[in-house]
Amino acid sequence: MANAAFNSCLYKAKVMHHRMAPKVHRFHYEVFMFYLDLDEIDTLHNKLKLMSRNRFNLFNFRDKDHLQLPRENPDTNKTTRQHLNDYLLANGIAIAPKRIMVLTNLCTLGYQFNPVSFYFCYDEQDKPVCSVVEVCNTFREMKPYFLGSATKTGDTFKLNTEKYFYVSPFIDMDTHFDFDLHIPGEKLQIRIDDYDKQGNRFFISTLTGNRKPLNDTNLLKYFISFPLITLKVIGLIHWQALKLWFKKIPYHKKADDKDLQQEVYRPYKSNYIT
Repeated sequence: MANAAFNSCLYKAKVMHHRMAPKVHRFHYEVFMFYLDLDEIDTLHNKLKLMSRNRFNLFNFRDKDHLQLPRENPDTNKTTRQHLNDYLLANGIAIAPKRIMVLTNLCTLGYQFNPVSFYFCYDEQDKPVCSVVEVCNTFREMKPYFLGSATKTGDTFKLNTEKYFYVSPFIDMDTHFDFDLHIPGEKLQIRIDDYDKQGNRFFISTLTGNRKPLNDTNLLKYFISFPLITLKVIGLIHWQALKLWFKKIPYHKKADDKDLQQEVYRPYKSNYIT
């Protein structure tokens, strides 16, 4: 079983969303997430009975679910680590990080939906040098956001940037993400806010939690406590969307404002979806 010698762990956490405009809408729910050292995944695959890599299990880390450069064939044999190294190189990180941690959900009993993953990259001195936020929508499209060393203050990466991505039909695309990512430790503290084009914050989302050991006992415990968690996440997204629909929040079709959907990975018939 995994033990304290591993960088990888779990976080028992709470997700909170608070919409302030045009109408108030707030909810929260309990989750758990994996925080994995990309170089430890194969070892964890061999040591844990309930977690695998690219093989069906209770929990399965699938490389195909994560960052792939648009020019790559989706069936490539590259690992997530290799894809991320390529992405970082394209963003000016010439030397591959010594260690890369990813905060994410894993495929659960063959089903995967992962709204966001967070990568934290460490140099040879084991100091965090950059972060990448990998956002996915319900069309399985993906867009990464790079937070370089200039965005780091203390133990936090902060960046306000154009969204250029269709995440929710109830949010304009000409808005900004405001990332506030504390480097995970014993506590997990992540915040992503949305700002409109006038610079007004209208949406707050937080992810907070506590570190837990990654072992088969906890994996079984959390599977029972949060059954089919990836299915739960997609279900809650649609349930909350239905509530927003009944509140008559303005709805934006995916085919609208195509020029505001830029550098999207794994595009899903963007010109045809309405």
